[in-house]
Amino acid sequence: MTQELELDALIRGRIRALRLARGWSLDSLAARCSISPSTMSRIETGHRRIALDQLVPIARALGTTLDQLVEAAEDQDVVIRPQAQHAPGQTTWLLSREETLHGATVAKMRITAEWPAGPEHRRVHPGREWFAVLSGTARLQLGERTILVQAGDAAEFSTMVPHVIGAHNGPVEILTIFDHDGERAHMHDMHGGEQLTQS
Repeated sequence: MTQELELDALIRGRIRALRLARGWSLDSLAARCSISPSTMSRIETGHRRIALDQLVPIARALGTTLDQLVEAAEDQDVVIRPQAQHAPGQTTWLLSREETLHGATVAKMRITAEWPAGPEHRRVHPGREWFAVLSGTARLQLGERTILVQAGDAAEFSTMVPHVIGAHNGPVEILTIFDHDGERAHMHDMHGGEQLTQS
């Protein structure tokens, strides 16, 4: 019974937090759910049990799913302790877990190689990629263009254009986000033992 009450309180807290994050009043959320403001108030404050048929429109209005709204709090370790993965001219630290939302992979990279600009070193795959330069200067070869990206700047581009990232005048550290296709195209090279040409 205690566990059920704890989950109930967790759900109420999530509803309130999501409502406030959107800047909505109780009346505003109630109108979006076709629930009376007094009922919505009692749901949030715990003076009324939450019925399943009320949770579905509430979740929809708040832009989440029923599963996410009612999932139990996990006690798993939230700290990720990345292990360095090495390839010629590059070290990568994965900063996300395998089950990351929407299949995105977050990684920190230290690139020391000024990759050759030949077409054999470039990658093409569906999607978009993004990276921010933490230190140094990155050299992004994007099709026929060479773009220098300085520390503090970021780049985002279509990955259907042949691309590769290298260092420019010394090592560069970047924080990058790959979608599923980008992770397969770039990170799997490292696991396969080939030279990793990264973007």
